[in-house]
Amino acid sequence: MDTYIVIFTDLDGTLLSYDNYSFEEALDALDLIKEKRIPLVLCSSKTRGEIELYRERLENRDPFVSENGGGIFIPVGYFKKSPDVGVRHDNGYRVIIIGKRYSELRDGLRRLREMGFRVKGFGDMTVEEIVSLTGLSPEEARLSKERDFDEPFIVEDGADEERLRDAVLSLGLNFTVGRYYHLMGESDKGKAVRILTELYRKEFGDIRTIAIGDSPNDIPMLETVDIPVVVQKPGGVYDSRIVIPDIVRADGIGPDGWRKVIMELVGNFQGK
Repeated sequence: MDTYIVIFTDLDGTLLSYDNYSFEEALDALDLIKEKRIPLVLCSSKTRGEIELYRERLENRDPFVSENGGGIFIPVGYFKKSPDVGVRHDNGYRVIIIGKRYSELRDGLRRLREMGFRVKGFGDMTVEEIVSLTGLSPEEARLSKERDFDEPFIVEDGADEERLRDAVLSLGLNFTVGRYYHLMGESDKGKAVRILTELYRKEFGDIRTIAIGDSPNDIPMLETVDIPVVVQKPGGVYDSRIVIPDIVRADGIGPDGWRKVIMELVGNFQGK
């Protein structure tokens, strides 16, 4: 009997190429996942609108997690044994909210500036500035500004990360690091993954969970699953800040590593 698998994945720099946000290198593995009907939960720092673009491109119909664990979006009717989980959302989702309100995060960024940090968030930038900074298309840059639970920001003159962390904690907030700094509340990807894992267990019984990431903001997610996987960053290196026992190190950068490790892991599970 095959083992029931659920895959949680980061997007930027993991399933999507760091340079051009393409998942073409991972197509073989994505096709295998569809063939085996394995849920693929996108778990990203991106906003709901950005993730919905990629769900459409990937033909993905599974739940997803936005803004570093701030919100869990579950298609209405997806879980038969937990039909009323979360708050009903007009766009066909039930939503579980974990993150702080965006207005509180914007106020936190203002207070950091009052402390002397030269911080600039996506909320302070034009669409054109975000395009220049990130390489996103104008459409995706516009969607990246429609935030609910997390504020990406840069420090314009650099900063001591420990000093910045202490300042953020003094405000009752947290931050994490992906491609950029992210100001947030008590949410993280791990909390969201734990909630979804329990819903999948209620639905299907015994399951095995896999998570794939590349940056420190993925650590809570990686620590939560049965099989944590890290892919290489550009240059063929692994992020040295990700230190997790028994982590699988994918042999490849971003989506190339993603493809290789998924093909291997899914193959290993068949027949078990």
